Amino acid sequence: MQLPLKIEAGRHAPMGSLARDGGVNFAVFSDNAQRIELCLFDGAGQRELRRYILHGPHDGVFHGFLPGVGSGLVYGLRAHGPDAPEQGHRFNASKLLLDPYAREIVGHFGWRAEHHGYELGHPDGPRSLDARDNATQALKARVADPEDLPAELSPRLNAPHHAATDIVLYEVHVKGFSMQQTAMPAALRGTYAGLAHPVSIAHLKALGVTTLSLLPVQYVIDEPHLTERGQHNYWGYNTLGFFAPSPRLATAANRGDPSAVVQEFRQMVQDLHEAGLEVVLDVVYNHTPEGNEFGPTLSFKGLDNASYYRLVPDDKSRSENLSGCGNTLNCVHPRVTQFVLDSLRYWVGELGVDGFRFDLAPVLGRTDHGYDPKAAFFTALRQDPILAAVHLIAEPWDAGYDGYQVGRFPGRFLEWNDKFRDTVRGYWLKSGVGRGELARRFMASSDLFHHGNRQPTASVNFVSVHDGYVLADVVSYSHKHNQANGEDNHDGRDGERSANFGVEGLTTDAAILATRLRVRRAMLATLLLSQGTPMLCAGDEIGNTQGGNNNAYCQDNATTWLNWSTAEQDTLKFVGELLALRRAEPLLHHGRWFAPPASINAGCAGEACLAWFNPGGHEMQHNDWHDAGSHAFSAQLREAGAARPGLLLIFNPEPQSLPFTISHGPWELALDSSGELSSPRLVPAATPLIVPARALLVLRRTSSQ
Repeated sequence: MQLPLKIEAGRHAPMGSLARDGGVNFAVFSDNAQRIELCLFDGAGQRELRRYILHGPHDGVFHGFLPGVGSGLVYGLRAHGPDAPEQGHRFNASKLLLDPYAREIVGHFGWRAEHHGYELGHPDGPRSLDARDNATQALKARVADPEDLPAELSPRLNAPHHAATDIVLYEVHVKGFSMQQTAMPAALRGTYAGLAHPVSIAHLKALGVTTLSLLPVQYVIDEPHLTERGQHNYWGYNTLGFFAPSPRLATAANRGDPSAVVQEFRQMVQDLHEAGLEVVLDVVYNHTPEGNEFGPTLSFKGLDNASYYRLVPDDKSRSENLSGCGNTLNCVHPRVTQFVLDSLRYWVGELGVDGFRFDLAPVLGRTDHGYDPKAAFFTALRQDPILAAVHLIAEPWDAGYDGYQVGRFPGRFLEWNDKFRDTVRGYWLKSGVGRGELARRFMASSDLFHHGNRQPTASVNFVSVHDGYVLADVVSYSHKHNQANGEDNHDGRDGERSANFGVEGLTTDAAILATRLRVRRAMLATLLLSQGTPMLCAGDEIGNTQGGNNNAYCQDNATTWLNWSTAEQDTLKFVGELLALRRAEPLLHHGRWFAPPASINAGCAGEACLAWFNPGGHEMQHNDWHDAGSHAFSAQLREAGAARPGLLLIFNPEPQSLPFTISHGPWELALDSSGELSSPRLVPAATPLIVPARALLVLRRTSSQ
């Protein structure tokens, strides 16, 4: 390929590089650069072939068109501008920069001193300037083939569309799910292809989940402290390439070719769609690996630090750290909003995904006056025609002031509800949670979400996720065991609700093992039968353990990979039965808020309703809810217009069985989480039912009523 001597003026949109009209168009944003150079390299990214000065800026965009070239062109950027940290500017043309819009990334990143824009060890620290060129070691972009897919091949064409009330989320790591799955070919284990393998799909379909929530799959680099320890950022919350699937998760045959990685990812989504499974991505638009003022200059910082990042207002040489990771993307800036939305549209429109879970989501709504649910970013996101139909899920807290915003996200956002997790654990572990709090969380946390037009589905309920103890460890460890992370067990959350029931960790004591299993099953039943949107952590259905590590972000090994050889088949079957029951009973996945009946014997009017009862069969009164010595209770659920209840749920967290007086019978036992009582079983009215210890029971009206 012969390179042209000059670069023509190009189009200022779309951003990034685009092969078109017999050449390649380049568009790069910077409000504060004085000049941006386009640097072309050989295919290996080692030898610089030519430099061009981009035209512009046009409304903050530098642009150029190279005729006679096409996809496969490898390039980087150099930005010239003021080195004025006190004004927030950190331009250093000695540093080759990765295009933020790179769809294909080439090279192998390694931490080197010359990746920093300042001189390490200099008395002036990040106010100094490092003039060494880092081009040979820097990551570079490669121009991708144009994605001119015909309508019949659109990755969204055959995507499933599950109703909000039917969604069951399954949080899963692409690698960890299948890395130890011996039932599939070794070459596919731990990859995109492995997640979509028939063995994987069969497991997911047997469970009954509808929507996979994938831990980050965008292009990630490891933090320097992990590299020094020979570890990796396994979870992936350190994104540098927001348009590129991570090659780490591709098959070995595709890993070295960015375009093949894209195709493997797209095929995974298509195969999951054909199985009726949706794909949601965990995305990290709150920070980047460039860190604070002491971090490297890899892309955004060198192109326009003052625009891309939030800076301390009275000292713009310092980064605001609302993410806890050193820097914070400045989503209030229109071009940063555009960058995030362009990225989201790419993953939906060209790779076919069905939605996003936003890590530290309050950052997206941060203005100069704090978090605002009416922030411009949310307005732009919600009106976007491509993103209008996809799932939006918020992790509703960040590391900044007033960062806890559960219940305050706009529109159709679903939100992780950590109060559900803590309440359910505390109730079944007998650690100070009363029945009133459990009832509130079980019915979708109306105190948090019943306002405006929000529905119960807004509450994403979970008892464990990637961050914290997995469920088997919740009932096996009273203290975190994170020594393998290399931080002297100081990392991870202290005081996380858990209990070991007498022995820390592994044991052969049959009584302890039976208790742990019983409590786990009660928690799973509470999670999967609650109102709201349930989310199951991958591995909880097979009793997977992480050995008490509650912050396994750097454990890319058997600690975090699901151990299929020890999978608890009975627990797997139990979870499938729970989700089958949820699907079969509309009252267990109701789309609107329940109303209280006018009286115990009154029917429901316009809405489905419920009533609460103590074990003696009396409707719960104010003093019952505040009786700290009594924790067992039941709930009767009725369809709108029904004179009699359709479902009865009984909760007994006590370590001994209890008699319950049952009204409105006869009933049929549909589920006993403890496994002591066989179902179906007829339960007559006005006859005490002995409810097993640490159990959740579901009874439904018999067909004869």
